[in-house]
Amino acid sequence: MGWFRKSQRPMERREPRLISEPEAKRWREKKPRRRFRWFSWILTLCLWSLIGFAVLSVYVWLSLAQRYVFKLPEREPGAVLLASDGQLLAERGAFFGDDVRLDELPDYVPDAVIAVEDRRFRSHFGIDLQGLARAALANIRAGRIVEGGSTITQQLAKNLFLDHDRTYERKLHEVVLALWLEAKYSKDEILQLYLNRVYYGSGATGIEKAAMKYFGHSARELTIAEAASLAAVLKAPTNLNPLTRPAENAARAAEVINDMRETQVISAAEAEMALNSPAEAKPRQDSPASLYIVDWVMEQLPDLIGKFDQSIVVETTIDRRLQTLAQASLSARIDKDADKLGVSQAAAVMLNMRGEVVALVGGRNYTKSQFNRITKARRQPGSAFKPFVYLTAIEQGMTPHSTEIDEPVRIGKWQPENYKREYLGPVTLTLALSKSLNTVAAKLAVKTGPKNIIATARRLGIHAELAANASIALGTSEVTPLEMTSAFATFANGGTGVVPHIVKRITTADGTLLYERRGSGIGQVMSSADAGAMNFMLREVITSGTGTRAAIPGVDIAGKTGTSQNYRDAWFIGYSSYYVLTVWTGNDDNSPTKRVTGGGLPAQIWKDLMAPAHQGLAWRPLPGEPIEDGMANVPRDGLFNLFQQLFRQVPLPQQSQDRPRNLMDWWNDLER
Repeated sequence: MGWFRKSQRPMERREPRLISEPEAKRWREKKPRRRFRWFSWILTLCLWSLIGFAVLSVYVWLSLAQRYVFKLPEREPGAVLLASDGQLLAERGAFFGDDVRLDELPDYVPDAVIAVEDRRFRSHFGIDLQGLARAALANIRAGRIVEGGSTITQQLAKNLFLDHDRTYERKLHEVVLALWLEAKYSKDEILQLYLNRVYYGSGATGIEKAAMKYFGHSARELTIAEAASLAAVLKAPTNLNPLTRPAENAARAAEVINDMRETQVISAAEAEMALNSPAEAKPRQDSPASLYIVDWVMEQLPDLIGKFDQSIVVETTIDRRLQTLAQASLSARIDKDADKLGVSQAAAVMLNMRGEVVALVGGRNYTKSQFNRITKARRQPGSAFKPFVYLTAIEQGMTPHSTEIDEPVRIGKWQPENYKREYLGPVTLTLALSKSLNTVAAKLAVKTGPKNIIATARRLGIHAELAANASIALGTSEVTPLEMTSAFATFANGGTGVVPHIVKRITTADGTLLYERRGSGIGQVMSSADAGAMNFMLREVITSGTGTRAAIPGVDIAGKTGTSQNYRDAWFIGYSSYYVLTVWTGNDDNSPTKRVTGGGLPAQIWKDLMAPAHQGLAWRPLPGEPIEDGMANVPRDGLFNLFQQLFRQVPLPQQSQDRPRNLMDWWNDLER
């Protein structure tokens, strides 16, 4: 066998070694001890894991309890706004809790959400272990948190209590809160809470507001395709928004419809019909102008009632008919003439003689701009400011028949010019105001004193900062339309100052009174004689001056046009003995219009609203004694006053509501 290599030699057979009895005993005892050691390690690990989980649970529970989250948070208190007749005008927030109940919705509306968001919603206990496992695997593969595996209950917990940070701590909080929700509420209650509190994009929280926002009707009336479209939004409210991302939303909605068919929420025929007729978002092109009112009222509430923690009812001064007329008249004219006139914005506000705001349109389109130009925009009023100059002159002893020379004039380095640079020579104050002559107004400003004019404007309700110089006569200082309207109301009511207001009464939902407007206003701020003189002059603006387009047959009205430099602003402020209305047109960027004046577009809008507003109202003259044109220079002695009284007592047949009513009025009309 010598020829075998060393490595190929057969192994030598060894004889078995005999083990002694003590050694065998040691081997028999060694195996059970090894088994016990492994068991003890496993038991210890489980025990420490249990302790760790208990400590972690206690920590999470206490940390959450310290945030007072184990109580369903109340929705932000809502407000219902009522018009002056007690009818609903608008509402803000959730007045009666959830907007819709689950049993009010078609079955496929909540089922669409379940089908795409959480198919095992009815069977799990708030946590979907299968979903969590799938999400954990996806996160491990991605190396970061890309999926949450959240159930509807978890999403509700997150929306109610937590922020949206993707951290493991937040996820743990979410799990604990989901278990609490499942223990406290039924599945239907959880689903109803979810549908009413989840965010659907475009500022819409809750399915009712989303349905109104995207489709213009209640969630109770949603079609299958619309329900799928809303369910599709939930994954990404911004990227799947049906208004801004219609294609992406439609693709996702198709997936939702297929999921609904797979889960047998809808039949195959219904699914096919919904796929062939997808939902189309139809945003309102013109949001109700009442939303400007809602914003303004909500801004005033902290001053009126402080912070409120329950829903309230606000009774306003708004007249629903006039509000509708205001929005319609403004929209019709602006939509028709805006482009050719270079006007992009308009606003209007109407007050009654007590200063109550009966109609307000803060802009052309609330959806595109929520800025309220009536209460917040400061614009140059142009010649609409001249009545304060003329009132100051009247109070200093001049009369509507006092004369001034209309001629080129220079005041320091300033040289005011008339429109079209035409000059009329000697004119009465009445004619100068009706024709809106700039030179006469500037002369009066110098004579009466700019500071006195500012004092007059302040007395009538102008609170804006005014420059004390001669150019104030041409309305170069900026004011708000609301201020101008309240000031002109003083002419309309015979000299009583008013405070413009919109809120009459505020109560809680159960009727507890929180606020009620009281008081009679500022009181007399000008004499009735001076008010009569101003009404006489401002009436001529309508009958023969720059505001003839605003004339309304059968209604005694007065007013003033206003146009700022380079035609940037155009105003018409007019009034009767019932209402005072201001209309402003222009551009938010202060760019010039295409030569729009106050006697043009604003006066037309003004008439469109005021004419129907006076239908059915009795004829009522403006306050103040009329100024007799033909007897302006006759001394006002006792004999003259006697003849005047006699003439007023001779009535004429009333064939219409128009003047003349007596012999004196007939004589005045003849003299005109």
